[in-house]
Amino acid sequence: MNKDAATKVFESLSSGVRLDAWRLLVKAGPDGMVAGELANNLGLAANTLSFHLKAMMYAGLLSVTQEGRFLRYRANISLMVELIGYLTEECCAGHPEACGIGCINPSTQLEQSCCAKA
Repeated sequence: MNKDAATKVFESLSSGVRLDAWRLLVKAGPDGMVAGELANNLGLAANTLSFHLKAMMYAGLLSVTQEGRFLRYRANISLMVELIGYLTEECCAGHPEACGIGCINPSTQLEQSCCAKA
């Protein structure tokens, strides 16, 4: 990931509504949620939600598939893992043990110790 891509993700999440939608979709996992279900859970009108989902789609945070007359949205978890990796790739100047944190490895998408990098 590069700085422009990271900035695009952050800009797309710079709204409480979008953060709430993202968290709901993460919670839903690979099944995702249809737009109406999302709108219902967030207490939003469909057109308001549509505006926010388009911004998130532009950043690559979501995927969408048509199921008959419904649209099912899914969180792009791998993009978020990539963002976390970008943010933490140089934690504590290459000595993450000094920070006392674990890191996300974008290639495996699993939490592991930064110290395990060889």
